[in-house]
Amino acid sequence: MAKIAMITGASAGIGEACAEIFAKNGYNLILSARRYGRLEKLSKRLSNDYGILIQIMEVDVQDKEDVINNWDKLPEEWRHVDVLINNAGLSLGLEPIYNGEIDDWDKMIDTNIKGLLYVSRMVIPGMKENKFGHIINIGSIAGKEVYPNGNVYCATKHAVDALSKSMRIDLLPYSVKVTVLHPGAVETEFSVVRFKGDAGRAKKVYEGFDPLLANDIADAAWYAVSRPQHVNINEMLIMPTSQANSVFFNKESN
Repeated sequence: MAKIAMITGASAGIGEACAEIFAKNGYNLILSARRYGRLEKLSKRLSNDYGILIQIMEVDVQDKEDVINNWDKLPEEWRHVDVLINNAGLSLGLEPIYNGEIDDWDKMIDTNIKGLLYVSRMVIPGMKENKFGHIINIGSIAGKEVYPNGNVYCATKHAVDALSKSMRIDLLPYSVKVTVLHPGAVETEFSVVRFKGDAGRAKKVYEGFDPLLANDIADAAWYAVSRPQHVNINEMLIMPTSQANSVFFNKESN
């Protein structure tokens, strides 16, 4: 059987781009997301284009029981995952902490931290047993620094950075690789979700400069995974040329 890559948040953006590049390189895929229709459409296209096998998991990573039940339904031969890409994540709102919506905080913590942990807990034992595997966690520039009104989102991505470093240590005796990718501004559905469907406001985030694209981050994930076994890329901080950090951009004046 070909190697298996499991990708969360695979229905759009970075997750979909990762599915494309790993399928192109012959990996069978476990595609996980909440939007079954999008997963089904993506699965059919990738299967037809690359002749790979695909399992779909309609799952909300915030829901521990949903994660466990979907994992338990997988055929045994699919549970030995070679590459796990923890991509599912989101940001909600952009308010100072004294105006923050508590429900938004809960959703970010439940998805970005607990969801990553739930999925990892299912997959890692098989990697440990095989003494082989690679975990790619999708972090953010928000996990390396903070910016105004980013508060809880930044905190969750700092947690992803810390968990990645901890995974690296815990899995060191088992030859399981761990990489965290920290993108800057990537034009995906990220800002539409952050602004709760306000596409006009989301579009303004990327005006005046060329942001990263989902494929740029997928390329980085593939680069890390395709290194020789003795090479581990611990982390990458990936920015658009026009972005120095979370605050400073070189934008064309309108």
